[in-house]
Amino acid sequence: MLPTISLPSRAQILCLILGAGGGFAFYLLHMPLPWMLGAMAFTTVAAVAGVPIALMPRVRMIFVAVLGIMLGSQFSPAILDHLQLWVISFLWLGVYVAVATWIIRWYYIRIARYDPVTAYFAAAPGGLSEMILAGGAFGGDEARISLAHGARILIAVFLLSFGYRWFGGYAPPSSNPLASHAPLDMIDVFWLALAGVAGYFAARLVRLPAYALVGPMFLSAALHMAGITASKPPQELVTLAQIVIGSMIGARFAGLAFGLVLRGILLAAGATALLLAIAALFGLLVAWSAALPFSSTLLAFAPGGLAEMSLIALALGIDAAYVSSHHVVRIFMIIVAAPLVFRLLGGRRGT
Repeated sequence: MLPTISLPSRAQILCLILGAGGGFAFYLLHMPLPWMLGAMAFTTVAAVAGVPIALMPRVRMIFVAVLGIMLGSQFSPAILDHLQLWVISFLWLGVYVAVATWIIRWYYIRIARYDPVTAYFAAAPGGLSEMILAGGAFGGDEARISLAHGARILIAVFLLSFGYRWFGGYAPPSSNPLASHAPLDMIDVFWLALAGVAGYFAARLVRLPAYALVGPMFLSAALHMAGITASKPPQELVTLAQIVIGSMIGARFAGLAFGLVLRGILLAAGATALLLAIAALFGLLVAWSAALPFSSTLLAFAPGGLAEMSLIALALGIDAAYVSSHHVVRIFMIIVAAPLVFRLLGGRRGT
C-alpha cells in the first residue's frame, strides 16, 4: 500500500530552505562536500537555537533511494577480482564492531554516567533508528541514545570531510564522480527508476535494514554489473539528495532542550574521537593484511552513517563500492547482534 501524500509543514519547508542556503554558502566557500556539510551546519545551529524546523522522513527516503542508485552505479564486474581481499576486511570488521561497542559502552557508563541499557545502545556504532527502538524497548533513554548517534554522525562527517581534504591531500576529481553530466537516454532513466522503486519496495518487503538505500543500491549494482546500464543519476538530483540528507541530520536535534543537546554533543565528541582512533587502528590492520589502501579502509571502518560515509567516498574518488559495502555489513551486524548480545550478557530492562 502506497503511503498517503500530505503537504509539508512550515517547519519542514524552513528546514529545507536553511539546508539549501547552507549548502550554497559552503559551495561559495569551496568547502569539501559543500551541499551536505552546509545543510548539516545551518540546520544544526538552527535546531540548537530553537528555530522551529522538522524532519521530512518520506522526502528523505526518496533521496536516500537516489543515493542508493548512485552507489550501485559504482559496482562493476571488476569487483569480483577483489572479493577475496574484501572477505578479510569483513572479518576484521566483525572484530571492530565488538571492540568499539565494548569501549564506547565503558565510556558512556564511566564518563557520561549513563545507565547500562542506554550506554550499551548508545555505544553500538550503527543503525540509528534501530538502536533507538531497541534501546527504548529495553528501557533505555531514547533521547540520549538518539543524541549519541545523531551527534556521532554529525561530528564524524565534518571531521572526515575536512581531514581528508586538509591532511590527506584529497580533493574532488576534476570530473564530478557523484553524478552524470550527460543527458540520460529514456531507457537509462527507466533502468535507474526501476532500481530505485523496485529496490525500495523489495527491500522493505523483506525488512532489510536501511532498506531505502540498500534495496536500490543492490538492484542498481546488479544492473551495472550485468552491463544493462552504465548511467548515473543527474547532477541536480544528487545535489538535492545531499541537501536533504544533510538537513535531516541537523533537524534531529530540533525540539530537544539546549542543555541536553549541548551535553550530548560534547559527550559524542569524546566517543567519536575514540571510535575514529579505533577505526584508524583497524584500518591500518586491514590495509596491511589485505593490501588495501588506508584511505579506503579508514572510511570503511569510520563511525559515520552509511549514506554520509558513502557520499564522502564518492566525492573524493575513493572506492565507494568497498566503503558502502562495509557500512551495509556493519549495520547488519549491529542490528542482528546488538539486542541478542545484550540478552546473552544478562541485560535487563532499565528502570
